[in-house]
Amino acid sequence: MKRKRKANTGSISRTKIKKTTGRQKGSASSPFRLKTTTWIGIAVALIFLSVFGLYLYSLSKELPPLEKLERIDPEIATVVYSADGEVLHSFFTFNRTYTPYEKIPKYVIDALISTEDRDFFNHWGINLTGILRALLVDLIHMELKQGASTITMQLARNLYFGYAQTFDRKIKEALTAIQIERTYSKEEILSMYLNITFFGNHAYGIRAAAKRYFNKDVEDLNVQEAALLIGILKGQTYYSPIRHPERALKRRNVVLSMMMDNGKLTRAEFDSLKQLPLGLDITDPYKMKIAPYFTEYVRRKLNKLQDSLGVNIYEDGLRIYTTLDTRVQKYMEMSIAKHIDAIQERVRRQSVFRKIKEELGDSAYESISKVQLAFTAIDPHNGHILAMVGGRDFTKSKWNRVTQMMRQPGSAFKPFLYTAAIDNGYSPASKYPDLPTVEFNPDSTRWTPQNYNGAFSGEMVTLREALRKSLNSVAVRLIADITPQMVIKYAREMGITTPLHPYSSLALGSADVIPLEIISAYGIFANNGVHVYPIAITRIEDRNGNVIYTQTPRMKEALSPETTYIMNDMLQTVVNRGTGARARTVFKFYEKAGGKTGTTNSYTDAWFIGFTPDMVAGIWVGLDDFKYSLGRGMTGSVAALPFWADFMKMVYDSIPDIRKHKDFPQASGVARLKICAETNLLATPYCPETYEELFNLKYAPSKKCDKHQEPIPYRKKRRHIF
Repeated sequence: MKRKRKANTGSISRTKIKKTTGRQKGSASSPFRLKTTTWIGIAVALIFLSVFGLYLYSLSKELPPLEKLERIDPEIATVVYSADGEVLHSFFTFNRTYTPYEKIPKYVIDALISTEDRDFFNHWGINLTGILRALLVDLIHMELKQGASTITMQLARNLYFGYAQTFDRKIKEALTAIQIERTYSKEEILSMYLNITFFGNHAYGIRAAAKRYFNKDVEDLNVQEAALLIGILKGQTYYSPIRHPERALKRRNVVLSMMMDNGKLTRAEFDSLKQLPLGLDITDPYKMKIAPYFTEYVRRKLNKLQDSLGVNIYEDGLRIYTTLDTRVQKYMEMSIAKHIDAIQERVRRQSVFRKIKEELGDSAYESISKVQLAFTAIDPHNGHILAMVGGRDFTKSKWNRVTQMMRQPGSAFKPFLYTAAIDNGYSPASKYPDLPTVEFNPDSTRWTPQNYNGAFSGEMVTLREALRKSLNSVAVRLIADITPQMVIKYAREMGITTPLHPYSSLALGSADVIPLEIISAYGIFANNGVHVYPIAITRIEDRNGNVIYTQTPRMKEALSPETTYIMNDMLQTVVNRGTGARARTVFKFYEKAGGKTGTTNSYTDAWFIGFTPDMVAGIWVGLDDFKYSLGRGMTGSVAALPFWADFMKMVYDSIPDIRKHKDFPQASGVARLKICAETNLLATPYCPETYEELFNLKYAPSKKCDKHQEPIPYRKKRRHIF
């Protein structure tokens, strides 16, 4: 029993000792375990921070340098302006035009901030609350489902990082956004964002978007239009108002609703605006709407200039100031629209085209028989190209017939022949017989030039009369006397650069010319003998407004004032009562003007080139394939002059400031003398037929008519008384 009690006692004692020992061990190890856990946590945190720091450091190597951030320089379109301040077109890689913050409507700013970043003016580039919320969503879904990009982060993305859905990109955006906020003001950030952001459908920046979708300047956007443009940013393709107008409308109304929630619109305003249609007025940024042939001519000029100027015309945001006057251009296009259909219909009446239609079909018929034209107007005093049309349809044919085509001018070349003669001692009173003549071509074949009507008067004709009637018989005899080489010399002095062969047929315009060159050459007659080479660009400014290029008129004294004055007067005779008289009689254009018609063999080409004291303009009408003609009777007077005369009348009737010169320049070395019609000497009171004519005093007749003298007075016989 006692053993049992001992045994029991011992058992109890041992149990108590064990329990006591256990408590002592536990209390002794607890601080150790706490310290171990803490140190492990600290170590893990340090490792994490070190790794994350190294990660951030590696990413920082890929961030844009500070200098680049301080000089954000996106690709900006080059804008081309007319002389009267209209935007002609933009050349671009990205269709983006810079707009300063103060010109961006408040509606646009309100819509952007209400939709994309309501805390924009309160954060420093990133929104931590938004980031944590987005991070939680992303972790739950284990992918990037929700972003928390501020406007500044979106700007960083648009500038540098693209749209790859990675954590790396998001962190780079955040780091760059912080640096951007440290470098720029909030207003500058908003301006950069709205100028850089892609709005879909080839529109980069708010100005390009306003033009693309509403055909208006950004300053003229209203609130619902601003909301639509900002709504597009959520998905430029998905919410495209061109492709998906219903989606775009719903998205616009969401933006309006968010503006209301943000206190930028009242409930009444929202309810009213959400009922409105999209109101689109879509424009194509690639389509040249105003003077496309001229604008393309300017682009080609710029392509040649950009290397010497050290610029990229498609990305550097240049401002190109040109010579074109959109008012003059409008009337040129109106004159074409007024007359071209009647000309076209008459041309297609020819049997050759009916046969083409039957054999080759409508497409070939339409193409081959399509009448084309080249029409331009220039200020002869400074060379400014005021208007240009290089063909019927720029979208179908970009070949500029004003600057790139070479065609025979026919009798429109005769002023070069007569100029050479007048400058070398001939006068408008010099006479030649209107008789048939035989010439020999370089291949020894006979050539018998005919007058237009096929008839010869057989009379002696003055040079003034021969030019007025455009007599080929006189022109061929005249060039034989003064030589083709002399005519070529004067044509070169007056700006013709195309090959000119020294044959008698040159007198009738057998050599090809470029329309711009021959029209510019006629300007010499309006500018006192001075040739001013045509120009299209006056100056170029960089995106900051610094002038980097100027084009001053390039002038050359081609003719003496005396020769110019006489030729001017002779060409006025052509318009007043010669082959160009329909400008007066039919089209009622009564301003002082000179000019000349031109028609080539078989009526292939029709020309009229004319000038006033303020402007020289010329037009060619024909078909691209010179194997086909305009048809019988389609002379320069019939097929070309109507365009010119209507154009000039509209310009002078509608643009008062075009009239800058009251009259053509005078020449002190020219005199108007009375001449005996029979002897071409100075008339006496006894000459039965006289007329007045202009003479260069250097070559003027000094001898009086010796054929018609005072009669010998009757003498009474003296009586002789024996």
